[in-house]
Amino acid sequence: MLEGIKAVIFDLDGTLVDSMWMWRDIDMEFLSARNIPFEEDLQEKIEGMSFTETAVFFKEHFHLKESVEELKKIWNDMAMEKYRHEVPLKEGVADFLEYLKENNIKTGIATSNSSELVEAVSDAHHLSRYISCYVTSCSVNKGKPAPDVYLEAARRLDVKPGHCLVFEDIVKGIEAGKNAGMKVCGVEDAYSAWQREEKRKNCDYYIRSYREIFDSTYETMEHGA
Repeated sequence: MLEGIKAVIFDLDGTLVDSMWMWRDIDMEFLSARNIPFEEDLQEKIEGMSFTETAVFFKEHFHLKESVEELKKIWNDMAMEKYRHEVPLKEGVADFLEYLKENNIKTGIATSNSSELVEAVSDAHHLSRYISCYVTSCSVNKGKPAPDVYLEAARRLDVKPGHCLVFEDIVKGIEAGKNAGMKVCGVEDAYSAWQREEKRKNCDYYIRSYREIFDSTYETMEHGA
């Protein structure tokens, strides 16, 4: 998997950290406080959007009075303590990050989340020891599945896209990595279990745990198989 790879770029939520479980609860709480029914397909509608794009969608879709910046602050405030104290790293991530560091493979994060929450989870798990750059979709033109956030991460790491390996947990993220011309490893996550077969179809590799990388039991996929 790492042959010819000079940089590994991780999505954050559901990929590097186990955090997707809480966003449904936050959305339900947020909408309930405004007497707005929760839509079961909401997460599917906003998948891949940047934090800002999501706020724009909420404002227009639910006819909210808050500004886009106010919505982002509300969500940051609701999620901050969870990211600081309740969101764990995915199984085997710590060992994999240490391996990459020892083997001089650069690492970055390319996420649709807010910079404030990325900083919170990075501080909580001391990720700055390993991660060289953090790129949010709000800092580029388009969110996933556009390749912008991954191309920007590769630029900051000074590595050509063809020498980058992406780890992603959702279909639109996998598509973003492939659209950037990078190899992509799909990551198992309970939140996106319903996408499992489509994820496998679109990625180059697939893991249920980062420990499988060391056991060499990850699945190698044929693109479009």
